[in-house]
Amino acid sequence: MTPEAFMNPNMGVLPFEMFRSFAPVFAKHGPLMPWRPPCDIFETEKEIVLKMELPEMRREQIRVTFENNVLTLRGERKLEETVSPENFHCIERKYGEFMRVFSMPALVEGSKVAASFREGVLTLKLPKNAAPTAAPVVVKVL
Repeated sequence: MTPEAFMNPNMGVLPFEMFRSFAPVFAKHGPLMPWRPPCDIFETEKEIVLKMELPEMRREQIRVTFENNVLTLRGERKLEETVSPENFHCIERKYGEFMRVFSMPALVEGSKVAASFREGVLTLKLPKNAAPTAAPVVVKVL
């Protein structure tokens, strides 16, 4: 179907009709359902780096833990309280709680994980080491 068909009220109605019965569910919970922030993970010679997009969040809203070679990131982005949900014409961005869990290689040195948060991007640097880390570590986001 062409993009013009979605704009024409006489054509392309079927794709929207299929989901009409879900409208009350989406209207009530859609933007406040759990969301999955996008992230990139890459490796250098000395470390593994994770970058996650978390726009309109503050570092206090983000919790990062590393335990048994499992990296867990969680937080919550809240809908603006200055605007009532009834006044929105469109809500496309996701709000609510998120949790991302990543298994890391045994060579990551958990006690030296560093985190920074700038311009809506959380960056984690996980240094490599030959000895695995077993003790749980709470990472402070700077």
